[in-house]
Amino acid sequence: MKKKILFIDRDGTIIKESPPTYQIDSIEKINFYPKVIYFLSRIVQELNYDLVMVSNQDGLGTDQFPDNIFWPIHNHILNILKTEGIHFTSVHIDKTFPDEKSKNRKPGIGMLTNYLNSNYYNISKSFVIGDRLTDVLLAKNLGCKSIWIKEDHSHKNFTKEEKDYISNVNVDEKDLKKIISLKTDSWKKIYEYLSSITTKKLVYQRTTLETNVKICIFLYGKGRNHIQTGLGFFDHLLQQIAFHSSIDLNIQAKGDLYVDDHHTIEDIGITLGEIFYQSLGDKRGIERYGFYSLPMDESLSTIALDLGGRSQLFWKVKFSREKIGKISTEMFFHFFKSFSLSAKCNLHIHAIGKNDHHKIESIFKCFGRAIKMAIQKNSYDKIPSTKGIL
Repeated sequence: MKKKILFIDRDGTIIKESPPTYQIDSIEKINFYPKVIYFLSRIVQELNYDLVMVSNQDGLGTDQFPDNIFWPIHNHILNILKTEGIHFTSVHIDKTFPDEKSKNRKPGIGMLTNYLNSNYYNISKSFVIGDRLTDVLLAKNLGCKSIWIKEDHSHKNFTKEEKDYISNVNVDEKDLKKIISLKTDSWKKIYEYLSSITTKKLVYQRTTLETNVKICIFLYGKGRNHIQTGLGFFDHLLQQIAFHSSIDLNIQAKGDLYVDDHHTIEDIGITLGEIFYQSLGDKRGIERYGFYSLPMDESLSTIALDLGGRSQLFWKVKFSREKIGKISTEMFFHFFKSFSLSAKCNLHIHAIGKNDHHKIESIFKCFGRAIKMAIQKNSYDKIPSTKGIL
């Protein structure tokens, strides 16, 4: 699968601009755009994009804007971003003035032709993120889409260079609408938009003569859930998975509860495991392992899991009651066994405590936390195995 790129401007996008000179020539002028570090970090961790910085720095290297002032400040900005896992694959900086009309100056693509000629990248699915009209037009010239981040997008706030492009290049509103995927002043909105188009919700339905289970899942959500299984306490436990993993989860199940709870719980475990496995894809860039310990009053649960493709459940839990709510306690083992087989994961569950309600609720909460850790995206974009496949 070809990689996608976020071509990101620096001044006005990652850090605030500094009029009237617009030169960031002192540490005191570094003011990061609100929430940019937090949400750019989440984009790196959760979504499959390479980051490329593209910046116009008028007159860099001249007496008015010396290299020995620019580069220490620029590297300081990059180092701050690196501490939050934000790494740029490359940085491209044009030093010319607008009147030089350099092919390297945005919206020119002279510095970026290697990306267009590479079979490694999917440029049409990539984005330019920037605050200037020149960033929008850079996206047009590259053949990708633009995310236009600016506090006020009205023409009255355009620079002279932007106004010249509008008059000389004959850019109209229809052209801009085709290029711009999102107008915003918020990195939160950028993250939400990229998440919505990158990580899709999956729906899976499993129907047998005993049950009908339909599940909708979104791995990198906010823990939103709507769960109806016909078993009140089981609904509550599944809600714990959604909330503590931040997975959006919709489960609708109808089963032969007039017989008992066995088929319904088993088939929910199978269906949840199957759609979870589908959602992971080739597992590229995920952490793979998750482990967590969680107390609940006198009880303590510990879970370790490996999304490595091998199914195994180790269960070290004892209950003193036959039922909790309307659920047979033996079915908790069976639920996790069914999930482990369908999700192809190795799962170790250990719990101690005196109150059975506390024990099983802490197990489901702990399970959600361990899953959240295991599916977390890192910046390496590799399948997490020396075998190269999971």
